[in-house]
Amino acid sequence: MLKIGIGPSSSHTLGPWRAAERWISELKKSKRFEKVERIRVDLYGSLSLTGKGHATDYAVLLGLSGADPEEIPVDTIDVIIASIKNTKKLLFNNKHPLPFDIENDIIFNRKFLPFHANALTFTATISGKRYIETYYSIGGGFVVKEERRNAKRNKHLFYCTFPYPVEDGKQLLKFCEQLKLPVSGVVLENEKSIRDENTIDDEIERIWNTMLECMFIGCHTQGHLPGGLNVRRRAFDMHKNLINLELPYEEPHEWLETIRSTEVKFRQILKWVSCFALSVNEVNASLGRVVTAPTNGSAGVIPAVLMYYLVIENHQAGFNEIKKFLLVAGEIGSIFKKGATISAAMGGCQAEIGVSSAMAAGALTELLGGTPEQVLVAAEIAMEHHLGLTCDPIGGLVQIPCIERNSMGAIKAISAAELALDTDPSNVKVPLDKVVNTMWETAVDMNTKYKETSEGGLAVGVNMSDC
Repeated sequence: MLKIGIGPSSSHTLGPWRAAERWISELKKSKRFEKVERIRVDLYGSLSLTGKGHATDYAVLLGLSGADPEEIPVDTIDVIIASIKNTKKLLFNNKHPLPFDIENDIIFNRKFLPFHANALTFTATISGKRYIETYYSIGGGFVVKEERRNAKRNKHLFYCTFPYPVEDGKQLLKFCEQLKLPVSGVVLENEKSIRDENTIDDEIERIWNTMLECMFIGCHTQGHLPGGLNVRRRAFDMHKNLINLELPYEEPHEWLETIRSTEVKFRQILKWVSCFALSVNEVNASLGRVVTAPTNGSAGVIPAVLMYYLVIENHQAGFNEIKKFLLVAGEIGSIFKKGATISAAMGGCQAEIGVSSAMAAGALTELLGGTPEQVLVAAEIAMEHHLGLTCDPIGGLVQIPCIERNSMGAIKAISAAELALDTDPSNVKVPLDKVVNTMWETAVDMNTKYKETSEGGLAVGVNMSDC
């Protein structure tokens, strides 16, 4: 659920990027890679309708070029794209030069394919024959083929590797009671069944450091976001007004300690949480490196709430608390992914900001001393008050209203955690699993124009020229 990648969208940027990598891998396995003479990419549905604003075409080109979204220096992206545009050549997987005209070899089709709203097809021409593969970006950077249609029918095939397989909240609570462990403890036991704990810790630390660096960059970068909306970065100004400029710091971890010494009145706390969330999604909107949580468009909520805990609630907190928070958040996100969706193209923004807020609310609740039952209550409360939230990005860009929604989702997560901590779970009327089912039913009923197509809502209510 927590992947490192390049913005602005996990489903429209990271997913197509990973699909290109997977296609290359399959061409190599079939001994066709070296024989490819020409390639073409077709984008369908939501990938086509908002592809330009989400840099889907750039992501595909970078994936075909062999760049790794976790490692590529961000400042080289424009250089690679410009080279392909100017030379009309693409170095396939950084090894095999091919002719490639971006205007003619990446096709934006408005048509939706039946399996999923985010579809892309790669075509390789070899000795006059065409070899075609279709992939679906299902949210959060996950990519599947159509043979996964029966995945839910055969769930045991995908979750049987874990000793304590969790598909919903009810099962999670059962294992917590059985093992006498908090939610993070159950998740850790499952993780330990497939990798050693040092590896787990290293990966969690890498994820957290990426989040922290992203917030640091966002709070120290001023100017306007790319894309044509002329959106001014706000995190820089908010941070400047909040931070104690007399205390020196040089890197993200020193910065965190500096923030801990700042004023903690209620308004300042609200501003800090908003600042953290905005900073991440401003970096995301600039094709920066973020952590999907569970998606790029909602990447600011979890780091903002975790930073709230570290700089406001518990100054002694360190890696152990960060680890527990991310383990709980990941599990809650996984429950939504299995029972509903984390793709805005399938479920609207409730599937992104709503899920991220639920993840953060549950994780914060455990750190604040909540029981496993209260963790799920917090997640339910957060999602309940995001139900029906549409996805209507202006100009197809992950900027308006997406960036501000991360701030609102973070604040709601903190409120949900506090409500849950003061709630007796035995009195709760709506369990988490019911709200997961309701979110999916709402997604199915939602009009397509509110599902990341830029064909309704603010996307048509506000013109690019108005900006």
